[in-house]
Amino acid sequence: MKINEVAKKLNISTRAIRFYEEKGLISPEKQSENSYRTFNEKDIWRLQTIISLREIGIPIEEIKKVLLKIEKEDKKEVEYYLNLQRASMYSRWVELKLQLDTIDQMIDKLKVRETLNLEDIFELANGSKRLNAIRKQWSDQWGFDKLAPSFDQKLLEIFPELQYVEDYELSLNAAVECISPKKEEIGLDIGVGTGNFAVKFISKGVQMKGIDQSKEMLKQCHIKYPEIDTKLGNFLAIPFSNHEFDFVISSFTYNHLIDEQKVLALDEINRVLKPHGRICIVDFMTKNEVRQHTGKQYTNRFELIKQLNHMGFITIFQQINEYIHIVYGIRKL
Repeated sequence: MKINEVAKKLNISTRAIRFYEEKGLISPEKQSENSYRTFNEKDIWRLQTIISLREIGIPIEEIKKVLLKIEKEDKKEVEYYLNLQRASMYSRWVELKLQLDTIDQMIDKLKVRETLNLEDIFELANGSKRLNAIRKQWSDQWGFDKLAPSFDQKLLEIFPELQYVEDYELSLNAAVECISPKKEEIGLDIGVGTGNFAVKFISKGVQMKGIDQSKEMLKQCHIKYPEIDTKLGNFLAIPFSNHEFDFVISSFTYNHLIDEQKVLALDEINRVLKPHGRICIVDFMTKNEVRQHTGKQYTNRFELIKQLNHMGFITIFQQINEYIHIVYGIRKL
């Protein structure tokens, strides 16, 4: 098939086809006598795949990697790349939402004052810029990809604050009781890790989804509990739609955020919760003081409850040992 015929068949320009060829994504045969390109079925399949991947926003340099994995039938790696793109798109969506909120605030000020001075614009724009900068600071500083294969066996080594493995199980079971899940509800575990927390809800007849920023943690979770639907993501850009979950849980992850990120994380959790949705955070906390330990800053329980109350949650808490606390909240609306 000639290039013009392929372009017509796939509804793209011949220029786009030549561009993909220049980038090494396709390599059609060329006739020796006139150098005309001839496309076979495999070339057309690759072009269709390239067009589809471009349509969902995957960059050219990543498409080449995905095509190699598809040809090798490496399903897991293809799934990882698609999940990575999905997480990236949600992150951009959260950023756009923040910009829209800033514009709405400017409009509200105009309605009240009938004018908008430069100081207002500067203050609102700077606030939006600062929040985006805080959100983008998220990174894996703890090497969870390396920890994943031995995570379950090294709990006390990774989290010395647990003191006893029994405290780990006790805290998770107590959190399940707080949530009191009902059959056919949909829950989300943020920082799902190897799935130890989420699976306790699966056994109650709940549909569980989990996100984690670690590819290897998600791999271990899938091996252990394939019934948990997992995605790449983190607290600051939850890759799900508004009001999708009956409850959101998280264990021993929230304390990894800095204080400014914790506020943004609660906003994201609130966004994906249904009306009257519940939240339960199991973590290393202090009652009302900041305590440094092994380079980590514990969550201030008083401040967490105060923030949830401000957002319209009714809250209760429970303390398991010196370090482990559970904070539970239910939305009033």
